[in-house]
Amino acid sequence: MQRFGEKLRTLRKRLGLTMVELAPQLGFTSQSYISELETGKKIPSLELAIKISRFFNVPVDQLVKDELELE
Repeated sequence: MQRFGEKLRTLRKRLGLTMVELAPQLGFTSQSYISELETGKKIPSLELAIKISRFFNVPVDQLVKDELELE
């Protein structure tokens, strides 16, 4: 899961979203947790990884497995 943050940033930018815009979509009141996820300071819970995969419509394993690339 070392590449989770990198993948999250890529998906967010593909949709043209800022961290501030993405945060409430994932249930956060500020972008600080999103920033910590993207920089690798935090690891998401399984529940959050599933929520993110559903929001961006990508399989969870593409997000959490470092060897898999985003499509």
